[in-house]
Amino acid sequence: MAGRYAAALVMASVLCTGQAQAQFSDNKVRIGVLTDMSGAFTDNTGRGSVIAAEMAVEDAGGKIGAIPIEVISADHQNKADIGATVARKWYDQEGVDLIVDVPNSAVALATQTIARDKKRLIIFSSPAASDLTGRACSPYGAHWTYDTYALAKVVGGAVVENGQGKWFFVTADYAFGHTLEAETAAVVKAAGGTVLGSVRAPASTPDFSSFLLQAQASRADVVGLATAGIDTQNAVKQAAEFGLTQGGQRIATLLLAINEVHALGLRNTSGILLADPFYWNQDAQARAFSERFFARHKAMPSFYQAGVYSAVSHYLKAVKVVEGDTAETVIAKMREMPIDDPMTKGGHLRIDGRVIRDVSLYEVKAPADSKEPWDYYRFIRKVPGEQAFRPLEGSPCPLVRK
Repeated sequence: MAGRYAAALVMASVLCTGQAQAQFSDNKVRIGVLTDMSGAFTDNTGRGSVIAAEMAVEDAGGKIGAIPIEVISADHQNKADIGATVARKWYDQEGVDLIVDVPNSAVALATQTIARDKKRLIIFSSPAASDLTGRACSPYGAHWTYDTYALAKVVGGAVVENGQGKWFFVTADYAFGHTLEAETAAVVKAAGGTVLGSVRAPASTPDFSSFLLQAQASRADVVGLATAGIDTQNAVKQAAEFGLTQGGQRIATLLLAINEVHALGLRNTSGILLADPFYWNQDAQARAFSERFFARHKAMPSFYQAGVYSAVSHYLKAVKVVEGDTAETVIAKMREMPIDDPMTKGGHLRIDGRVIRDVSLYEVKAPADSKEPWDYYRFIRKVPGEQAFRPLEGSPCPLVRK
């Protein structure tokens, strides 16, 4: 009897272990960082995003119980077809449970479709398109860090409230720029400001002189740059050369990361207004995380890279709680759990995939006011997440309508 009882206990233990392990595909949690390793966003994302994901895995202990966690990466080359091909291969052939980062909105929208079809998770830290939680939302997708709506709300609204109500836009002539200008213009007008005009610059143009001269001639209080990447950097440098700020105009960069401020230098960027959901020196916890990151990457983390760390950390916390990596179960738990990490305090993931977190408005310091390396921002105000991001009421996301 004792022998049969012992054998039964062993068999029950084996069955329970098998059932627990069966909740993990391939007995491994595999995370794919799909990013820009060679293009305009590589400094803001790229290898730094991979490091951020690796740090999150290390901080989670490197495994969930006995199940190892693995990080792989790929360069989507800012091409939607390449990004979609990689995503499909990762999901179908390489057992990837989560794709994260995905700079470039066109690539993000393409991979969102693949993830939805494959019923696998994807979390976006770096693309800006608010459509990812709007018309193109997915039960398997999360837009983690920021979007065009928040950039417009935080910069446009705060600047007009500060008494600078007349705007002129220099806009990148593609979907991202058009959307960012339209959303910011709507916020400016709603706050009582006016839009004096706008001009559209071709993507990757090296010469912004004619566009900036039109902005200067408009006598607007604020020149809003609805641009990204190298376009923003070229526009900022040339605006400094033309003396726009010396003439009394403010430059509002609607999308600018700290790595770009570092590359441009404070002489070119001093006085610029920008929105940022993460600043490396915003508090002691953020500083400690950023110094660890700097030791590996020799640069402070951009908000894109901090977003990757936050997303992977929260995902792994949910995986640990549910003891599995089934997409539907994990994302349901991610919505239940508050988001708390060096980037986010008391954030939450909504049904439309939007993460709600505070976003701050900063002004770039003058060179004389910078007290240490990477000490670039002066805090102006914090916009609570519920005000910064698009409300669910009237959302075009089908998940909200259901």
